[in-house]
Amino acid sequence: MTYAAWAMLAVAIAGLGALLVHARLRIRRLRAQLGHAGAELERLHRSFARFAPEEIVERVIAAGASRGGERREVTVLFSDLVASTALASSVPPAVLLEILNGYFERMSRAIAAHHGHLSTLIGDGILALFGALGDNPWQSQDACAAALAMRAELAAYNRELGANGLPELAFGIGLHRGSGVAGLVGSPELLQFTVVGTTVGIAARVQQRTREHGADILVTQAVAAGLDARFALERVDQAMLRGFPEPVELWRLVGSGGPGGAAGAQPVAVATGSAITAFSSSPSPSISTRTTSPTRR
Repeated sequence: MTYAAWAMLAVAIAGLGALLVHARLRIRRLRAQLGHAGAELERLHRSFARFAPEEIVERVIAAGASRGGERREVTVLFSDLVASTALASSVPPAVLLEILNGYFERMSRAIAAHHGHLSTLIGDGILALFGALGDNPWQSQDACAAALAMRAELAAYNRELGANGLPELAFGIGLHRGSGVAGLVGSPELLQFTVVGTTVGIAARVQQRTREHGADILVTQAVAAGLDARFALERVDQAMLRGFPEPVELWRLVGSGGPGGAAGAQPVAVATGSAITAFSSSPSPSISTRTTSPTRR
């Protein structure tokens, strides 16, 4: 073997050695990146799983929600217990927590059964989202069906509380539909999937109006326009909400033809877009239902 051949072989071996070293370094980097990604997913799952059902955790992680939020059209349900301060002072702490935990269990069950996500518990308040995790053309119907189911659950729970000599509960629910930024919010130790924006604020303000109007469930025109003919509404008024410059049309949710609905509610009007057109032949001109929105199947 000539000197030139040996030289070429040495160069080839050196080149292969360099490629092998480069490949090993690349594999090491990829392993480090994979380990970091796995640790991040585990951290996200551990932090988030404490505050959301497992199926929502998997969907959020699969969709890459940890990388940032996205703007979505959502329907927000905001509920709050009435006279909760008086309740807290009327029963021992252990009994209070038992009452509240039973209440939250029943309310969260009603929300989940109608394609909603319980985002946040604020004291005795509930923030629930519909359409936040994906496009949902029936989100207003789902949210109102959930609110009616919550009403039915509360009535059943109050019968149970009364039978045990405990004070009964009452709530107010406000619903609004609009745009918001959906995503994970919080610290690495405490993450919640929620929606940020004025839609949440309006829903909270509408909930506060329930006390003034003696109604347990109020919805805005934006929600009313997304309902089908099963849902009966009663017009309340056009209200100025604190912190918002434009008046908001408010409707009391009477019931529906489905489970949890109000018996005897008479449909007498049709909502088309943002307009409510009443039928003059109706004996109850304040009650309204819609026929233009698709019905969930």
